[in-house]
Amino acid sequence: MAYEIVESCVNCWACEPLCPSRAIFLPPGAAGPARPHFRIDARKCTECEGDYAEPQCAGICPIEGAILNGLGEPVNPPGSLTGIPPARLAEARAEIQAR
Repeated sequence: MAYEIVESCVNCWACEPLCPSRAIFLPPGAAGPARPHFRIDARKCTECEGDYAEPQCAGICPIEGAILNGLGEPVNPPGSLTGIPPARLAEARAEIQAR
């Protein structure tokens, strides 16, 4: 199964040069905000097996939940960058807003 990059991708270019199978690409499209996000060619994606222990795209992606595995689950789920569980982050935000 190949990974998928979803529309929350901000086209930061962090993942593209790290992909050992060169499966990540930016489709041609309009310039500016309408520009499409990066994609992963499922025929080329190896999920970094044989090259790295962890998927390089998910390890470098600054947007939590932007990369999904073949089951549609985030490879870099919410809280993976900050180490803060989503429920705790929601509690903290609610506490701050209540002040």
